Amino acid sequence: MLVDAMDVMDLGRLAVVVDPAGAAFSLWQPGTHQGFAVVAEQGAPGWHELHTQDFDGVLPFYEALGWTTSVVSDEPHFRYAVDEAGGQQYAGIMDDPRSGMPGPSSWLTYFGADDADATAARITELGGTVVRGPEDTPYGRLVNAKDPRGSEFSVIGPNIGDAQPG
Repeated sequence: MLVDAMDVMDLGRLAVVVDPAGAAFSLWQPGTHQGFAVVAEQGAPGWHELHTQDFDGVLPFYEALGWTTSVVSDEPHFRYAVDEAGGQQYAGIMDDPRSGMPGPSSWLTYFGADDADATAARITELGGTVVRGPEDTPYGRLVNAKDPRGSEFSVIGPNIGDAQPG
């Protein structure tokens, strides 16, 4: 527990915690603010992904928080699980060591974009850094970026080439 549960005016209750692999995240209990009203549209969060150094250790942790996890890929270089309910996927968990990705465990938010290339240009104009992309992927045109303070995020929009949806 990094920040004990506390009231945020009448908006709700907030706590900040760390999972077993060291990724920090917040818990939210709604009050008058229910949470996201818009999802996966221009500028709105569309996907949340945990990059973890302990895939096997975090799955039971998130399941204890109410997730229904499903491993959707268990290949030698790509192991990935999703939180899934009623046929809808809500977030993903990436096994970073299996994918060859170094670094600490952390959460990554993907924001929707109508035009990933224009959004990448705007990120740079506003003092952010485009780390990778834009590039077409099976899931959409992807941009990995950092804001001016170094926080990482991604942007996903429609492909402009031949990549097929995943």
